[in-house]
This record gives sequence, C-alpha cells and structure tokens, in this order.
Amino acid sequence: MSTFAAEPSILLVEDDQMDIMNVQRELRKHAVDVPLHIARNGREALNQLRGENGQEKISKPSVVMLDINMPKLNGLELLDILRSDPEFVGLNVFIMTTSDLETDRLKARDLAVSGYIIKPLNFDKFGEGGSTVDGFSLFLDLLQLKERR
Repeated sequence: MSTFAAEPSILLVEDDQMDIMNVQRELRKHAVDVPLHIARNGREALNQLRGENGQEKISKPSVVMLDINMPKLNGLELLDILRSDPEFVGLNVFIMTTSDLETDRLKARDLAVSGYIIKPLNFDKFGEGGSTVDGFSLFLDLLQLKERR
C-alpha cells in the first residue's frame, strides 16, 4: 500500500511572481508536465497541505520547492513545522533563496532538505559548499520514483 499520491506533483512556495515564472519556464524546458500547486507564503502552503482556512486540500506533493524569505511564515519556519508533522515529515524539500548565508544553509541542512538552490533558478546546477551537482536530475528522479509506486 503506497502512501504517495498516484500522480507526481510539485508544491511551489514562492512569493515573487518572476521566480514563479522562472520555475514554470525551467519545468517546461525540461518537459516536466506534472501538476504545479503554488502558494504565496508558508501559511498558504500549510493551508493547502492540510485543507485548512477555506483552502481545498491538495494531494501530498512529490516535491516541495520552498523560498526562504517570505511574509507571514518564512520557508525555514514552514519547513520546521513540516518536519514535526508525522504526515509531512518525509517530504522532499528543495530550498530556493537569494540568500547564501551560512546560517540559512546550516538550518536547512538540520531540517533535512533534499537540495539548496540559489536563485536565480537554474536546475542545471546547484551546489553544497562549492560542489556542483545536477540538481534537476535528482528532482526528476524524485518525481519519477513517486510515479512508479
């Protein structure tokens, strides 16, 4: 019995319209055609995930792309809440930010992120401590793993 949604999906938690458009463009460029749910801040994302405050509950996403700097509930605060919730503790979360602060990196790593992407968004490379990894391949692998289950 699988605990994953039948269909892979992405939850993008981002308050900047240009960054949302960049993500959509990168997904199209790489022929990723899965449902993309968009929340403008951490509070809205929680409402969508839990079906609270008048929001329709979305199916559990395969991957969450999470901006750090947002109003109401920032990305690290949201990630902290998700990691303490049994239903969402195992979500694959990629942090997206313009911040290259070591404190943000350490906090994100402590909260078990799948990847840390410095904006402007480019899925072809993202690194941890200077090493370059093909982050988009990992991202795709996670989506495809969910699809096969």
